[in-house]
Amino acid sequence: MNLSQLSKKSFAVYGLGLTGLSVINHFKKNSIKDFCVWDDDKGKRLKFKKYLSKDNFSKKLDKVDHIVISPGINLKKNKFSNKLQKNKKKIITDLDLFYQQNIKGKTIVVTGTNGKSTTCKIIEHILKKNKKKVQVGGNIGKPILNLNIKKKSFYIIEASSYQLSNSKNIKPNYALILNISKDHLDWHGNFKNYRNAKMKIFSKQDKFDYALLKDKNLINIFRKNKFSSKLKIIKSIYYEKLSNKIENPHLSLKSNKENMIFIYELIKILRIKHKNLFKVLKSFKGLNHRHEIFLKKKNISFINDSKATSFEASRLALSNNKNIFWIVGGLPKLNDRFKLKGLNNNIIKTFVIGKNLKFFKNQLAGKVDFEISRTIKKALVSIFKIVTKIPDRKVSILLSPASASFDQFKNFEERGNFFKKLVKFYGKKYL
Repeated sequence: MNLSQLSKKSFAVYGLGLTGLSVINHFKKNSIKDFCVWDDDKGKRLKFKKYLSKDNFSKKLDKVDHIVISPGINLKKNKFSNKLQKNKKKIITDLDLFYQQNIKGKTIVVTGTNGKSTTCKIIEHILKKNKKKVQVGGNIGKPILNLNIKKKSFYIIEASSYQLSNSKNIKPNYALILNISKDHLDWHGNFKNYRNAKMKIFSKQDKFDYALLKDKNLINIFRKNKFSSKLKIIKSIYYEKLSNKIENPHLSLKSNKENMIFIYELIKILRIKHKNLFKVLKSFKGLNHRHEIFLKKKNISFINDSKATSFEASRLALSNNKNIFWIVGGLPKLNDRFKLKGLNNNIIKTFVIGKNLKFFKNQLAGKVDFEISRTIKKALVSIFKIVTKIPDRKVSILLSPASASFDQFKNFEERGNFFKKLVKFYGKKYL
């Protein structure tokens, strides 16, 4: 169904965050008038009074042709869960609306458990330096419906498992699943559902499209499903020969190195000359809150890794540093387990923050030395008192919470920025 046909349909928009607002603007721009909105937050609803249904929203879900749902809404845990389950076939996402348009150019969709945002930004950086027109959106921050599809360009889309789970018509020209491990199980219910959501990026591709995979289990599932796209199996051996020539400490991190293997293969498919690749990669700057070494003072490195919302994400920072004072804690992921074998020798001491203290005590007991700090402020004060007594030793002060931020902060960005602010304030006092 194309955009002109959609204009004759009726819609319910559930969720009025950034994605919901982009959907409303998309409808207005394309003369789609038959829609109503809802958000469980009364304050958000009041801002869009004129779009609220005159009928009961629950009844409206039965009547409309399509239900556009925002990524964070769990179908099984919300005010209208029974109605949404009943009308599941009607549910679409902003990704579906994006692909209903006459897109000029090529789409690159990146998903995976870790490293999506950084990978998207590196691809953008390389393409721009090669004088290509590029737009980036999706889970990385800018809603994809806010991208300008009238311009012929590459569209790089970071897709979360939340978006993919409810999407029906996503069709990338180039689709990448970087890695996969247990994450968001409280939302998806189990690992199989989570994995299947990721695999959706291949389901609508045709023989002219490309699928890039490295994980053996995902490759087997791809073949079993007999997807139509060209499967490109990622092998590290080709990139390893070149990786030592890249003069960028950020890209030498194990996590980014693994994702660079995908990027290297993608630019070969895109026929982008890698003649000046090393120069281009040297100028790439890492993203905020992802192993962000934002300050070095004396022998101390301060690292903001607030984006690490699971242990698997924190593992990357713990394996890339030595003599770590580790600040951890927040809202833990369902069934997350801290496998610290081989990493505990890198950790001097751990400081637990947040309200879910029992979980972290159980995960850390007998594995590393730890103390209960409850807040980042108290953790930092304790750390500074220790490091001033070991002035000649190189140490890393690492915020890598291995959990979501919502018990104390609005999001991981707020948590990371708060950490950086406190470091700069207390650094003057103690260092």
